[in-house]
Amino acid sequence: MAYQLEGRLLEVCNCEVLCPCWIGEMPDNGTCDSVVAYHIDRGSVDGVDVSGHTFAIIGHIPGNVLDGNWKVVAFVDEDATAEQRDAILKAFTGEYGGPLADVAQLVGEVVAVEQTPIRFEVVDGKGTLRIGSVVDSEMAPYIGPAGDITTLNESVFSTIPGSPAYVAKASHYTRNSSQYGLKDIALQGHNAIQGTFAFEA
Repeated sequence: MAYQLEGRLLEVCNCEVLCPCWIGEMPDNGTCDSVVAYHIDRGSVDGVDVSGHTFAIIGHIPGNVLDGNWKVVAFVDEDATAEQRDAILKAFTGEYGGPLADVAQLVGEVVAVEQTPIRFEVVDGKGTLRIGSVVDSEMAPYIGPAGDITTLNESVFSTIPGSPAYVAKASHYTRNSSQYGLKDIALQGHNAIQGTFAFEA
């Protein structure tokens, strides 16, 4: 088995709530500027234990998410060894196939790959994501009348294929990314997605 990964997702973008990309529609603004982070609670890639590490991308989607051609910067947390970093990047860039390759094939350009401090935290449903000095965001899922988290299932697009997504809202989303040729963001009350994943190939 090339990889087996279990963990949690935090995602935020500049679309309104709920993000239309997940149902195959155009982004609210015609384009989408997002950040997606995967924290691996347990897992290995090609025999390398990558438990406790985080992979994230900031990206620009120029139109419909399914058309691809995303422009992204990839990040791995600074605590990963060179071996762990390389294994994580191979898996998430689609080298080993499986569900991660389905998402990776939508990327048209990787502007940069960096290691940096990443804070990925979920406490009582509230998610906090900080990527170096580039991203700062907090989010929380919507709760239904019975007290359960509002979920999105069987969507046309997903960054966590095979798992339901938790519909959420970001209290704030700041992205300082002009140094990569990507748009800076400073928003409140916009779309977020949370969830869990179990990937293997």
